[in-house]
Amino acid sequence: MTFCAPLIAVKDVEVSKKFYGELFGQKVAMDHGLNVVMDGGFSLQQDYAWLTGLPADSILERPHNMELYFETDDFDGFLALLKAHPEVEWVHEVKTYDWKQRVIRIYDPDKHIIEVGESMVYLAKKFLAEGNTPEQVAEMIQHPIGFVRMCMQ
Repeated sequence: MTFCAPLIAVKDVEVSKKFYGELFGQKVAMDHGLNVVMDGGFSLQQDYAWLTGLPADSILERPHNMELYFETDDFDGFLALLKAHPEVEWVHEVKTYDWKQRVIRIYDPDKHIIEVGESMVYLAKKFLAEGNTPEQVAEMIQHPIGFVRMCMQ
């Protein structure tokens, strides 16, 4: 058995293609009309209730039980892009976690949660460039020393 990709139910596939294209640089890999595969490895599905045979009123909006996760080396640039889209609803303001990663969570047009965090590879390289030892960086970002060493290559 092979896992292929997550699929998210959307009301309007064209609106979702535009959202993921403009904010996340996602391009359409395959367009089957109501089903679109994005180059990031996830799919958008319009008319999900019809596809699955489920009652339309059982397809929930804003369930708060999953998210799509993206990372970026340019977190500040993403925030600037996000602020240029005031129609996007934020789940919360920027948070900085104990492992030094800044993240933001927003809703897509169908109220799925999208998390965008600073790339952990970027953070490791940044802290190494500041003169920290690999052991110090591993402790700072709460990742294994092997991950930090991989980031050194």
